[in-house]
Amino acid sequence: MPGIIAPRGFDTMAGAMKLALPLLLLPAFLFAQQGTVDHITVHGKSLEGNLSNDPADRSVSVYLPPSYKKETKRRYPVVYFLHGFTDSDELWFRAEKHWINLPKVLDKALAGGGVQEAIVVMPNALTRFGGSMYSSSVTTGDWETFVARELVAYVDSHYRTLARAESRGLTGHSMGGYGTIRIGMKFPEIFSSFYALSPCCLSGPNPARPDGVPRAESLKAGDDIAKLDFGTKAQLASAAAWSPNPKNPPFFLDLTTANGEARPAILAKQAASAPLVNIDQYVANLRRLRAVAFDAGDKDVQIAGTIRTLDKILTDYEVPHLFEIYDGNHVNHIADRIEQRVMPFFSKNLDATQPGRRR
Repeated sequence: MPGIIAPRGFDTMAGAMKLALPLLLLPAFLFAQQGTVDHITVHGKSLEGNLSNDPADRSVSVYLPPSYKKETKRRYPVVYFLHGFTDSDELWFRAEKHWINLPKVLDKALAGGGVQEAIVVMPNALTRFGGSMYSSSVTTGDWETFVARELVAYVDSHYRTLARAESRGLTGHSMGGYGTIRIGMKFPEIFSSFYALSPCCLSGPNPARPDGVPRAESLKAGDDIAKLDFGTKAQLASAAAWSPNPKNPPFFLDLTTANGEARPAILAKQAASAPLVNIDQYVANLRRLRAVAFDAGDKDVQIAGTIRTLDKILTDYEVPHLFEIYDGNHVNHIADRIEQRVMPFFSKNLDATQPGRRR
């Protein structure tokens, strides 16, 4: 066999086949080139002065595709990725024992073929209360402006991006899925396509299930919020984002109950930030988008129910979109969905045409 030099006493053809067979059985992505990751800090002027004293300097992880450092004149589409509640870019990009490792998922998506290369950017939205909800609030800062304006401007000025809406996508999981829909339908001039994975919080607070509110009511200034249970932190984060109150220290927010009794005005205020409540205001923006998609696992019952409602609303308004309920829960197939659905979706819908060329 040409090209194979066998040691003495070695059957060249049989030995080569024995060597080649295990290699053929290995997954193709193990042989593919891998992307690289930059860990940077981006200052958010829109986050300055927030009443929670969360830092305005935010860590950001940037995935650069395999060809980025070789093809130095090439520009790339960008996918902005929003993580979920209590998560961070650090966990998604660096933690080997976390439930997902995004760079490995992106490498695998590219190795599978048929997916165009893109830069992927994830800001750290972990806050004092466990997450920003990607909303605009004096208590937590203006995360809408930070993501859609300041972060995009920074990435466009520091990386070789295709700096146009047609080449920018927005996606996220859980709280990040909520942020994807919230920001995506408000900024069609910035992002042309979005894909929401298991988006939470679409229907607003449920007054019949105030999980975490009783404990949240009893908190005092010195209490360690980081050690609270998930439901209590979620109540605080929701209130900080959607019912802030600069005159109500120490947390500068209004909860949906007082002394165990529901507060209709605060419930209504938080509901106003729910996409299923306010989406009618953004139909014209949604129609401007190139592509819209969202999905959830069938075992993720509450979220699956809300995206079925979202599907009906968009269908009634004749807004083109993709929608899927798959066999899974809130996290167990997210890596697969990113590899097999999300990145191919953006590969199809984001314009990768280089400057000076017509598509």
